[in-house]
Amino acid sequence: MDRKSGILMHISSLPGDFSCGSFGKSAFKFIDYLEKCGFTYWQVLPFCIPDEHNSPYMSYSSIGGNMFFIDIETLFNKGLLYKEELESAKQKTPHQCEFERLTKERFSLLKKAAGRVSDKKTIKDYILQNKAIADCCEFMSLKEANKGLPWNKWKTESPDSDILFTWQFIQYEFHAQWKNVRDYANKKGIKIIGDLPFYVAYDSCDTRNNKEQFLLDKDNHPTCVAGVPPDYFAKDGQLWGNPIYNWEYMKKDGYTWWKNRLSYMLDLFDGVRIDHFRALSEYWAVPADAETAKSGKWCKGPGEEMIDIIKDIAKNRLIIAENLGLIDSKVDELLAYSGFPGMAVFQFGFDGNTENPHLPHNYGENLVAYTGTHDNNTLLGFIWELDNYTRTTVLDYVGFCNEDWNKCYDTILRAMYMSRANTLIMPIQDILGYGEDTRLNTPGSADGNWGFRITEEQLASVDINKFKHFNKIYSR
Repeated sequence: MDRKSGILMHISSLPGDFSCGSFGKSAFKFIDYLEKCGFTYWQVLPFCIPDEHNSPYMSYSSIGGNMFFIDIETLFNKGLLYKEELESAKQKTPHQCEFERLTKERFSLLKKAAGRVSDKKTIKDYILQNKAIADCCEFMSLKEANKGLPWNKWKTESPDSDILFTWQFIQYEFHAQWKNVRDYANKKGIKIIGDLPFYVAYDSCDTRNNKEQFLLDKDNHPTCVAGVPPDYFAKDGQLWGNPIYNWEYMKKDGYTWWKNRLSYMLDLFDGVRIDHFRALSEYWAVPADAETAKSGKWCKGPGEEMIDIIKDIAKNRLIIAENLGLIDSKVDELLAYSGFPGMAVFQFGFDGNTENPHLPHNYGENLVAYTGTHDNNTLLGFIWELDNYTRTTVLDYVGFCNEDWNKCYDTILRAMYMSRANTLIMPIQDILGYGEDTRLNTPGSADGNWGFRITEEQLASVDINKFKHFNKIYSR
Protein backbone atom coordinates (compact mmCIF):
# COMPACT_ATOMS: atom_id res chain seq x y z
CA MET A 1 0.00 0.00 0.00
CA ASP A 2 1.55 3.28 -1.19
CA ARG A 3 -0.14 6.07 0.78
CA LYS A 4 0.87 9.65 -0.03
CA SER A 5 -0.33 13.22 0.43
CA GLY A 6 0.28 16.56 -1.19
CA ILE A 7 -0.75 20.15 -1.73
CA LEU A 8 -2.62 21.75 -4.61
CA MET A 9 -1.28 25.21 -5.40
CA HIS A 10 -0.79 26.94 -8.71
CA ILE A 11 2.53 28.62 -9.48
CA SER A 12 0.77 32.00 -9.60
CA SER A 13 -0.15 31.66 -5.89
CA LEU A 14 3.47 31.42 -4.72
CA PRO A 15 4.97 34.27 -2.70
CA GLY A 16 7.17 36.77 -4.48
CA ASP A 17 7.81 40.45 -5.18
CA PHE A 18 6.77 40.80 -8.80
CA SER A 19 2.96 40.60 -9.10
CA CYS A 20 2.70 36.82 -9.62
CA GLY A 21 4.22 33.62 -8.30
CA SER A 22 7.12 32.39 -10.40
CA PHE A 23 9.85 29.79 -10.82
CA GLY A 24 12.08 31.84 -8.53
CA LYS A 25 13.39 31.27 -5.02
CA SER A 26 9.90 30.97 -3.50
CA ALA A 27 9.25 27.85 -5.59
CA PHE A 28 12.36 26.23 -4.14
CA LYS A 29 11.39 27.30 -0.60
CA PHE A 30 7.95 25.81 -1.09
CA ILE A 31 9.52 22.51 -2.08
CA ASP A 32 11.58 22.63 1.12
CA TYR A 33 8.36 23.21 3.04
CA LEU A 34 6.67 20.21 1.39
CA GLU A 35 9.61 18.01 2.31
CA LYS A 36 9.62 19.17 5.94
CA CYS A 37 5.90 18.43 6.29
CA GLY A 38 6.30 14.94 4.86
CA PHE A 39 4.28 15.59 1.71
CA THR A 40 5.06 13.78 -1.54
CA TYR A 41 3.08 15.67 -4.17
CA TRP A 42 2.80 19.24 -5.40
CA GLN A 43 -0.18 19.52 -7.74
CA VAL A 44 -0.34 22.54 -10.03
CA LEU A 45 -2.82 23.94 -12.54
CA PRO A 46 -2.18 24.25 -16.30
CA PHE A 47 1.04 26.04 -17.26
CA CYS A 48 -0.27 27.32 -20.59
CA ILE A 49 -0.76 30.97 -21.57
CA PRO A 50 -3.99 32.22 -19.90
CA ASP A 51 -6.82 33.97 -21.71
CA GLU A 52 -8.03 37.54 -21.20
CA HIS A 53 -9.86 36.40 -18.05
CA ASN A 54 -6.62 34.91 -16.69
CA SER A 55 -7.95 31.36 -16.92
CA PRO A 56 -5.33 28.66 -17.59
CA TYR A 57 -8.11 26.43 -18.95
CA MET A 58 -8.68 28.54 -22.08
CA SER A 59 -5.32 29.17 -23.68
CA TYR A 60 -3.79 30.40 -26.93
CA SER A 61 -1.63 27.28 -26.88
CA SER A 62 -1.96 23.96 -25.06
CA ILE A 63 1.84 23.74 -24.91
CA GLY A 64 3.27 27.25 -24.65
CA GLY A 65 4.30 28.36 -21.15
CA ASN A 66 2.87 31.30 -19.18
CA MET A 67 5.40 34.15 -19.34
CA PHE A 68 4.26 35.46 -15.94
CA PHE A 69 5.91 32.42 -14.31
CA ILE A 70 9.39 33.37 -15.54
CA ASP A 71 11.45 34.59 -12.61
CA ILE A 72 12.73 38.04 -13.54
CA GLU A 73 15.30 38.05 -10.72
CA THR A 74 16.97 35.15 -12.54
CA LEU A 75 17.09 37.31 -15.66
CA PHE A 76 18.61 40.14 -13.62
CA ASN A 77 21.28 37.77 -12.28
CA LYS A 78 22.07 36.80 -15.87
CA GLY A 79 22.61 40.45 -16.74
CA LEU A 80 19.54 40.57 -18.99
CA LEU A 81 17.69 43.12 -16.87
CA TYR A 82 18.95 46.24 -15.12
CA LYS A 83 18.43 47.01 -11.44
CA GLU A 84 16.11 49.94 -12.11
CA GLU A 85 13.99 47.73 -14.38
CA LEU A 86 13.72 45.13 -11.63
CA GLU A 87 12.80 47.78 -9.07
CA SER A 88 10.11 49.26 -11.32
CA ALA A 89 8.50 45.80 -11.62
CA LYS A 90 7.98 45.47 -7.84
CA GLN A 91 4.38 44.67 -6.94
CA LYS A 92 1.90 46.93 -5.14
CA THR A 93 0.33 44.09 -3.14
CA PRO A 94 1.60 40.60 -2.20
CA HIS A 95 -1.89 39.15 -1.72
CA GLN A 96 -3.26 39.11 -5.28
CA CYS A 97 -1.85 38.53 -8.75
CA GLU A 98 -1.70 41.93 -10.45
CA PHE A 99 -3.00 40.64 -13.77
CA GLU A 100 -3.84 44.01 -15.28
CA ARG A 101 -0.34 45.31 -14.63
CA LEU A 102 1.30 42.09 -15.79
CA THR A 103 -0.66 42.19 -19.05
CA LYS A 104 0.43 45.76 -19.72
CA GLU A 105 4.07 45.55 -18.64
CA ARG A 106 5.57 42.06 -18.48
CA PHE A 107 5.99 41.33 -22.20
CA SER A 108 7.82 44.62 -22.82
CA LEU A 109 10.14 43.85 -19.90
CA LEU A 110 10.90 40.40 -21.29
CA LYS A 111 11.41 41.94 -24.73
CA LYS A 112 14.18 44.09 -23.24
CA ALA A 113 15.77 40.97 -21.73
CA ALA A 114 15.50 39.10 -25.03
CA GLY A 115 17.20 41.97 -26.84
CA ARG A 116 20.25 41.60 -24.58
CA VAL A 117 20.75 37.88 -25.22
CA SER A 118 24.18 37.26 -26.72
CA ASP A 119 23.77 33.54 -27.47
CA LYS A 120 20.69 33.53 -29.68
CA LYS A 121 21.74 30.32 -31.42
CA THR A 122 21.05 28.18 -28.35
CA ILE A 123 17.52 29.56 -28.14
CA LYS A 124 16.84 29.18 -31.86
CA ASP A 125 18.19 25.61 -31.84
CA TYR A 126 15.85 24.77 -28.96
CA ILE A 127 12.88 26.16 -30.88
CA LEU A 128 13.84 24.22 -34.01
CA GLN A 129 13.87 21.00 -32.00
CA ASN A 130 10.40 21.63 -30.53
CA LYS A 131 7.85 22.18 -33.30
CA ALA A 132 4.83 22.69 -31.04
CA ILE A 133 6.67 25.37 -29.09
CA ALA A 134 7.78 26.96 -32.36
CA ASP A 135 4.13 27.01 -33.48
CA CYS A 136 3.16 28.72 -30.24
CA CYS A 137 5.80 31.42 -30.71
CA GLU A 138 4.70 32.04 -34.29
CA PHE A 139 1.03 32.21 -33.28
CA MET A 140 1.62 34.69 -30.46
CA SER A 141 3.80 36.96 -32.62
CA LEU A 142 1.24 36.86 -35.45
CA LYS A 143 -1.50 37.69 -32.96
CA GLU A 144 0.50 40.77 -32.01
CA ALA A 145 0.98 41.69 -35.67
CA ASN A 146 -2.79 41.41 -36.16
CA LYS A 147 -3.63 43.66 -33.18
CA GLY A 148 -4.87 40.80 -30.99
CA LEU A 149 -7.63 39.64 -33.34
CA PRO A 150 -8.60 35.93 -33.39
CA TRP A 151 -6.72 33.96 -36.05
CA ASN A 152 -9.68 33.64 -38.40
CA LYS A 153 -9.64 37.46 -38.85
CA TRP A 154 -5.93 37.90 -39.45
CA LYS A 155 -4.78 40.06 -42.38
CA THR A 156 -1.03 39.46 -42.20
CA GLU A 157 1.09 36.33 -41.90
CA SER A 158 4.36 38.22 -41.35
CA PRO A 159 5.36 38.57 -37.70
CA ASP A 160 7.78 41.20 -36.41
CA SER A 161 11.17 39.50 -36.05
CA ASP A 162 11.89 41.05 -32.62
CA ILE A 163 8.48 40.02 -31.30
CA LEU A 164 8.97 36.51 -32.65
CA PHE A 165 12.37 36.16 -30.98
CA THR A 166 10.96 37.54 -27.73
CA TRP A 167 8.39 34.74 -27.69
CA GLN A 168 11.12 32.21 -28.50
CA PHE A 169 13.18 33.60 -25.61
CA ILE A 170 10.13 33.43 -23.31
CA GLN A 171 9.49 29.77 -24.10
CA TYR A 172 13.15 28.82 -23.83
CA GLU A 173 13.53 30.59 -20.47
CA PHE A 174 10.21 29.26 -19.17
CA HIS A 175 11.14 25.64 -19.81
CA ALA A 176 14.73 26.04 -18.60
CA GLN A 177 13.63 27.63 -15.32
CA TRP A 178 10.91 25.03 -14.77
CA LYS A 179 13.39 22.20 -15.34
CA ASN A 180 15.53 23.59 -12.51
CA VAL A 181 12.51 23.71 -10.18
CA ARG A 182 11.37 20.20 -11.04
CA ASP A 183 14.88 18.74 -10.77
CA TYR A 184 15.18 20.28 -7.30
CA ALA A 185 11.79 18.87 -6.29
CA ASN A 186 12.68 15.38 -7.47
CA LYS A 187 15.96 15.47 -5.53
CA LYS A 188 13.92 16.32 -2.44
CA GLY A 189 11.56 13.42 -3.06
CA ILE A 190 8.73 15.68 -4.25
CA LYS A 191 6.77 14.78 -7.38
CA ILE A 192 4.94 17.38 -9.46
CA ILE A 193 1.45 16.63 -10.78
CA GLY A 194 0.46 18.71 -13.79
CA ASP A 195 -2.99 19.43 -15.17
CA LEU A 196 -4.14 18.71 -18.72
CA PRO A 197 -7.26 20.63 -19.82
CA PHE A 198 -9.29 18.32 -22.02
CA TYR A 199 -10.24 20.91 -24.61
CA VAL A 200 -8.32 23.75 -26.28
CA ALA A 201 -9.49 27.23 -27.26
CA TYR A 202 -10.76 28.11 -30.72
CA ASP A 203 -8.43 31.11 -30.80
CA SER A 204 -5.31 29.04 -30.38
CA CYS A 205 -2.43 27.73 -32.42
CA ASP A 206 -3.79 24.24 -31.71
CA THR A 207 -6.95 24.93 -33.70
CA ARG A 208 -5.38 27.18 -36.33
CA ASN A 209 -2.59 24.74 -37.19
CA ASN A 210 -4.71 21.59 -36.94
CA LYS A 211 -8.10 22.55 -38.38
CA GLU A 212 -8.81 19.03 -39.58
CA GLN A 213 -8.63 17.78 -35.97
CA PHE A 214 -11.73 19.81 -35.02
CA LEU A 215 -15.37 20.00 -36.10
CA LEU A 216 -15.30 23.21 -38.16
CA ASP A 217 -17.43 24.32 -41.09
CA LYS A 218 -16.14 25.45 -44.51
CA ASP A 219 -15.42 28.93 -43.06
CA ASN A 220 -13.44 27.39 -40.19
CA HIS A 221 -16.09 28.20 -37.58
CA PRO A 222 -17.02 25.56 -34.98
CA THR A 223 -20.17 23.60 -35.78
CA CYS A 224 -20.56 22.71 -32.11
CA VAL A 225 -18.75 23.60 -28.90
CA ALA A 226 -17.90 22.00 -25.58
CA GLY A 227 -19.62 22.31 -22.23
CA VAL A 228 -21.47 20.28 -19.64
CA PRO A 229 -25.17 19.96 -18.84
CA PRO A 230 -26.70 21.45 -15.67
CA ASP A 231 -24.90 20.15 -12.57
CA TYR A 232 -23.76 21.00 -9.05
CA PHE A 233 -21.87 24.07 -10.27
CA ALA A 234 -24.33 25.67 -12.72
CA LYS A 235 -28.11 25.31 -13.21
CA ASP A 236 -27.84 26.13 -16.94
CA GLY A 237 -24.84 23.91 -17.37
CA GLN A 238 -21.49 25.36 -18.41
CA LEU A 239 -20.98 26.61 -21.96
CA TRP A 240 -17.21 26.53 -22.36
CA GLY A 241 -17.17 27.36 -26.06
CA ASN A 242 -14.17 25.19 -27.02
CA PRO A 243 -14.25 23.53 -30.45
CA ILE A 244 -15.10 19.83 -30.39
CA TYR A 245 -12.56 17.28 -31.59
CA ASN A 246 -13.09 15.45 -34.86
CA TRP A 247 -12.58 12.04 -33.28
CA GLU A 248 -13.21 10.23 -36.56
CA TYR A 249 -10.32 12.06 -38.21
CA MET A 250 -8.11 11.68 -35.15
CA LYS A 251 -8.62 7.93 -35.20
CA LYS A 252 -7.60 7.71 -38.88
CA ASP A 253 -4.58 9.87 -38.08
CA GLY A 254 -3.53 7.54 -35.27
CA TYR A 255 -4.28 10.20 -32.64
CA THR A 256 -0.98 11.91 -33.47
CA TRP A 257 -1.99 15.29 -32.05
CA TRP A 258 -2.98 13.73 -28.74
CA LYS A 259 0.14 11.59 -28.58
CA ASN A 260 2.34 14.66 -29.03
CA ARG A 261 0.43 16.61 -26.40
CA LEU A 262 0.50 13.79 -23.84
CA SER A 263 4.21 13.18 -24.43
CA TYR A 264 4.96 16.86 -23.82
CA MET A 265 2.94 16.91 -20.60
CA LEU A 266 4.53 13.77 -19.24
CA ASP A 267 7.98 15.15 -19.99
CA LEU A 268 7.08 18.31 -18.10
CA PHE A 269 5.64 16.63 -14.98
CA ASP A 270 5.91 13.46 -12.89
CA GLY A 271 2.21 12.80 -13.36
CA VAL A 272 -0.86 14.46 -14.85
CA ARG A 273 -4.48 15.02 -13.92
CA ILE A 274 -6.67 14.65 -17.01
CA ASP A 275 -9.41 17.22 -16.70
CA HIS A 276 -12.94 16.21 -17.81
CA PHE A 277 -12.05 12.52 -18.11
CA ARG A 278 -15.69 11.65 -18.75
CA ALA A 279 -15.44 13.13 -22.27
CA LEU A 280 -13.33 10.12 -23.26
CA SER A 281 -16.50 8.10 -22.72
CA GLU A 282 -19.13 10.60 -23.85
CA TYR A 283 -18.90 14.36 -24.32
CA TRP A 284 -21.52 17.11 -24.28
CA ALA A 285 -21.72 18.84 -27.68
CA VAL A 286 -23.64 22.13 -27.87
CA PRO A 287 -24.72 23.84 -31.10
CA ALA A 288 -22.30 26.70 -31.76
CA ASP A 289 -25.09 29.30 -31.77
CA ALA A 290 -26.68 28.16 -28.49
CA GLU A 291 -26.97 30.64 -25.62
CA THR A 292 -26.64 28.04 -22.85
CA ALA A 293 -25.37 24.49 -22.56
CA LYS A 294 -28.87 23.10 -21.98
CA SER A 295 -29.42 22.38 -25.68
CA GLY A 296 -26.43 20.07 -26.01
CA LYS A 297 -26.38 16.31 -26.47
CA TRP A 298 -24.15 13.41 -25.46
CA CYS A 299 -21.84 12.02 -28.16
CA LYS A 300 -19.58 8.99 -28.02
CA GLY A 301 -15.92 9.64 -27.18
CA PRO A 302 -12.82 7.63 -28.22
CA GLY A 303 -13.07 5.33 -25.18
CA GLU A 304 -10.61 2.49 -24.68
CA GLU A 305 -8.48 3.42 -27.71
CA MET A 306 -7.45 6.66 -26.04
CA ILE A 307 -6.93 4.96 -22.70
CA ASP A 308 -4.48 2.55 -24.33
CA ILE A 309 -2.57 5.47 -25.82
CA ILE A 310 -2.38 7.30 -22.49
CA LYS A 311 -1.17 4.17 -20.67
CA ASP A 312 1.45 3.49 -23.32
CA ILE A 313 2.87 7.02 -23.05
CA ALA A 314 2.53 7.35 -19.27
CA LYS A 315 4.18 4.00 -18.42
CA ASN A 316 4.30 3.95 -14.60
CA ARG A 317 3.67 7.67 -14.05
CA LEU A 318 0.63 8.83 -12.12
CA ILE A 319 -2.47 9.66 -14.17
CA ILE A 320 -5.42 11.11 -12.26
CA ALA A 321 -8.81 10.87 -13.95
CA GLU A 322 -11.03 13.83 -13.11
CA ASN A 323 -14.34 11.95 -12.96
CA LEU A 324 -16.48 14.62 -11.30
CA GLY A 325 -19.86 15.94 -12.38
CA LEU A 326 -22.50 13.83 -14.13
CA ILE A 327 -20.97 10.35 -14.13
CA ASP A 328 -22.72 7.25 -15.46
CA SER A 329 -21.91 3.55 -15.59
CA LYS A 330 -20.08 3.95 -18.93
CA VAL A 331 -17.61 6.37 -17.35
CA ASP A 332 -17.17 4.05 -14.37
CA GLU A 333 -16.46 1.15 -16.71
CA LEU A 334 -13.91 3.17 -18.69
CA LEU A 335 -12.20 4.28 -15.48
CA ALA A 336 -12.04 0.67 -14.29
CA TYR A 337 -10.54 -0.35 -17.65
CA SER A 338 -7.89 2.35 -17.35
CA GLY A 339 -6.81 1.47 -13.82
CA PHE A 340 -6.28 5.21 -13.20
CA PRO A 341 -7.29 6.60 -9.81
CA GLY A 342 -10.39 8.76 -9.95
CA MET A 343 -11.19 11.68 -7.66
CA ALA A 344 -13.37 12.17 -4.59
CA VAL A 345 -14.12 15.56 -3.05
CA PHE A 346 -15.15 15.82 0.60
CA GLN A 347 -17.42 18.80 -0.08
CA PHE A 348 -19.58 16.75 -2.48
CA GLY A 349 -20.34 14.05 0.09
CA PHE A 350 -23.25 15.45 2.04
CA ASP A 351 -26.41 15.01 0.00
CA GLY A 352 -28.05 12.61 2.45
CA ASN A 353 -26.92 9.46 0.63
CA THR A 354 -24.70 7.31 2.86
CA GLU A 355 -23.38 5.55 -0.26
CA ASN A 356 -22.18 8.83 -1.78
CA PRO A 357 -18.69 8.06 -3.22
CA HIS A 358 -17.38 11.39 -1.92
CA LEU A 359 -17.86 10.35 1.74
CA PRO A 360 -14.51 9.21 3.19
CA HIS A 361 -15.89 5.88 4.48
CA ASN A 362 -16.66 4.94 0.86
CA TYR A 363 -13.19 5.69 -0.51
CA GLY A 364 -11.31 2.84 -2.13
CA GLU A 365 -7.53 2.64 -2.23
CA ASN A 366 -7.10 3.53 -5.91
CA LEU A 367 -8.38 7.07 -5.44
CA VAL A 368 -7.15 10.63 -5.04
CA ALA A 369 -9.14 12.31 -2.27
CA TYR A 370 -9.47 16.10 -2.10
CA THR A 371 -10.83 18.37 0.59
CA GLY A 372 -11.71 20.58 -2.39
CA THR A 373 -10.44 21.45 -5.86
CA HIS A 374 -9.58 24.76 -7.52
CA ASP A 375 -13.27 25.01 -8.49
CA ASN A 376 -14.56 24.59 -4.92
CA ASN A 377 -14.96 26.94 -2.04
CA THR A 378 -12.27 26.55 0.59
CA LEU A 379 -12.99 23.96 3.27
CA LEU A 380 -13.55 26.67 5.89
CA GLY A 381 -15.76 28.63 3.49
CA PHE A 382 -17.73 25.46 2.76
CA ILE A 383 -18.42 24.85 6.47
CA TRP A 384 -19.39 28.48 7.05
CA GLU A 385 -21.90 28.57 4.18
CA LEU A 386 -23.74 25.34 5.06
CA ASP A 387 -27.22 25.48 6.56
CA ASN A 388 -27.35 24.46 10.21
CA TYR A 389 -28.73 20.98 9.54
CA THR A 390 -26.08 20.06 6.96
CA ARG A 391 -23.30 21.58 9.05
CA THR A 392 -24.41 19.49 12.03
CA THR A 393 -24.44 16.42 9.77
CA VAL A 394 -20.89 17.12 8.57
CA LEU A 395 -19.56 17.66 12.09
CA ASP A 396 -21.31 14.54 13.38
CA TYR A 397 -19.84 12.55 10.48
CA VAL A 398 -16.24 13.51 11.32
CA GLY A 399 -16.83 13.09 15.07
CA PHE A 400 -16.48 16.73 16.10
CA CYS A 401 -18.15 17.23 19.49
CA ASN A 402 -17.11 20.76 20.47
CA GLU A 403 -19.91 23.36 20.43
CA ASP A 404 -17.57 25.85 18.75
CA TRP A 405 -17.66 24.51 15.20
CA ASN A 406 -15.01 27.03 14.12
CA LYS A 407 -12.52 24.57 15.62
CA CYS A 408 -13.65 21.58 13.54
CA TYR A 409 -10.95 22.02 10.95
CA ASP A 410 -8.33 19.50 12.10
CA THR A 411 -11.01 16.89 12.78
CA ILE A 412 -12.08 17.03 9.13
CA LEU A 413 -8.47 16.78 7.96
CA ARG A 414 -7.95 13.72 10.17
CA ALA A 415 -11.01 12.05 8.62
CA MET A 416 -9.46 12.58 5.20
CA TYR A 417 -6.03 11.40 6.33
CA MET A 418 -7.51 8.22 7.85
CA SER A 419 -9.44 7.26 4.70
CA ARG A 420 -8.38 4.31 2.56
CA ALA A 421 -7.59 6.56 -0.41
CA ASN A 422 -3.95 6.08 -1.35
CA THR A 423 -3.52 9.76 -2.19
CA LEU A 424 -4.77 12.83 -0.34
CA ILE A 425 -4.48 16.31 -1.90
CA MET A 426 -5.37 19.53 -0.07
CA PRO A 427 -5.46 23.03 -1.57
CA ILE A 428 -3.02 25.43 0.07
CA GLN A 429 -6.00 27.47 1.34
CA ASP A 430 -7.14 24.43 3.33
CA ILE A 431 -3.65 23.93 4.73
CA LEU A 432 -3.76 27.55 5.90
CA GLY A 433 -7.36 27.32 7.11
CA TYR A 434 -8.54 30.22 4.99
CA GLY A 435 -12.10 31.23 4.13
CA GLU A 436 -14.22 31.91 1.06
CA ASP A 437 -12.44 35.19 0.25
CA THR A 438 -9.40 33.17 -0.87
CA ARG A 439 -11.33 30.93 -3.27
CA LEU A 440 -9.38 30.50 -6.51
CA ASN A 441 -12.17 30.01 -9.04
CA THR A 442 -15.95 30.09 -9.26
CA PRO A 443 -17.13 28.07 -12.29
CA GLY A 444 -19.42 30.00 -14.62
CA SER A 445 -17.99 33.35 -13.52
CA ALA A 446 -15.45 34.85 -15.91
CA ASP A 447 -14.11 37.63 -13.69
CA GLY A 448 -12.53 37.80 -10.25
CA ASN A 449 -10.82 34.41 -10.40
CA TRP A 450 -7.30 32.95 -10.28
CA GLY A 451 -5.73 35.84 -8.35
CA PHE A 452 -5.16 34.34 -4.87
CA ARG A 453 -1.59 34.43 -3.54
CA ILE A 454 0.14 33.63 -0.27
CA THR A 455 3.01 35.45 1.41
CA GLU A 456 6.16 34.07 2.98
CA GLU A 457 4.75 35.00 6.40
CA GLN A 458 1.51 33.13 5.78
CA LEU A 459 3.31 29.99 4.70
CA ALA A 460 5.61 30.23 7.71
CA SER A 461 2.55 30.34 9.98
CA VAL A 462 1.61 26.75 9.12
CA ASP A 463 2.37 24.21 11.84
CA ILE A 464 4.88 22.00 10.03
CA ASN A 465 4.99 19.54 12.91
CA LYS A 466 1.22 19.01 12.72
CA PHE A 467 1.29 17.91 9.11
CA LYS A 468 4.50 15.95 9.62
CA HIS A 469 2.68 14.13 12.44
CA PHE A 470 -0.45 13.53 10.32
CA ASN A 471 1.63 12.13 7.48
CA LYS A 472 3.51 9.85 9.84
CA ILE A 473 0.70 8.39 11.93
CA TYR A 474 -1.56 7.84 8.90
CA SER A 475 1.28 6.31 6.85
CA ARG A 476 1.38 9.02 4.21
